[in-house]
Amino acid sequence: MSSTSSRLLDLLALLQARRDWPGGELARRLDVSPRTIRRDVERLRALGYPVESLTGPAGCYRLRAGTAMPPLLVDEEEAIAIAVGLRTAARASVTGIEETAIRALVKLEQVLPAHLRRRVAALGAATVAAPPGGPTVDPQHLTVIAAACRDGECLRFRYEGRDGARSRREVEPHSLVNRGRRWYLVAWDRRREAWRTFRLDRLADPVATGSRFSPRPLPAGDAAAFVEGGLAAGASRLEARVTVHAPAGELAARHPHLASALTPIDERRCEYRTSDDDVRWLAMRIVALGAEVDVHEPPELVEHLRDMARRLLRAAGEPG
Repeated sequence: MSSTSSRLLDLLALLQARRDWPGGELARRLDVSPRTIRRDVERLRALGYPVESLTGPAGCYRLRAGTAMPPLLVDEEEAIAIAVGLRTAARASVTGIEETAIRALVKLEQVLPAHLRRRVAALGAATVAAPPGGPTVDPQHLTVIAAACRDGECLRFRYEGRDGARSRREVEPHSLVNRGRRWYLVAWDRRREAWRTFRLDRLADPVATGSRFSPRPLPAGDAAAFVEGGLAAGASRLEARVTVHAPAGELAARHPHLASALTPIDERRCEYRTSDDDVRWLAMRIVALGAEVDVHEPPELVEHLRDMARRLLRAAGEPG
């Protein structure tokens, strides 16, 4: 594909991704002059794409809403690549995409030449897929987050940690990483002032804030390496096991986000499990329970709670 055709596809993708695009911003994105953007817009119009130009101080380009897009022409290798992608998507971890991908693949195979249909059919016959399982992510979440990564726009969302703790986050998104049946967002957490990895199946209501940011350098070679490093480190996180002298139902009523981390022992007690990289955060969670507890592990947590008790007693005017 020529560089001009490739640029036209990139321009079309940008116009489809956002409602309004100033010409100067399109030129910067595609690393061409505004004059080239005007010529490329005319080429798209000649191909049947309804690109509108809005003049004035807020001048911009946009695709007219509610108009059917003319089909894109693809060569044989591109058709095979699309078929492979659709077959992969049919086994993906994105909610609801399996049926959609199969419908699209059927339509594609109907218009493929016979020799390409045989190649696609051979691929399907020779491929053995692992049985589906595990959590899935919302495709709308993927598109919102991917657009924010691309546009350098901050994100807000609700997040549930693996210990059941819920929080609201505002982040500078860097990349989406797919690792088997799991999707991860690598982002700079603005409140915690640190790089974090977020599992997308634990994330809810992502929304772009409109606030732009300057990209920060990752502390790893790339986003995939950062995710792998975080998962490897997770195996050595501090795991706390605590007996709480309160009924599980009563504790869950006071702290609904802890319900999944509580296991009843009897009518008066329950076990609480949680984990973190920082023993101080573990200690604060235990104190926030507001109940008598027996801390069984880890030893670092027991020692830190002793230090906290001595400091609190001193602050209250009691001998430490």
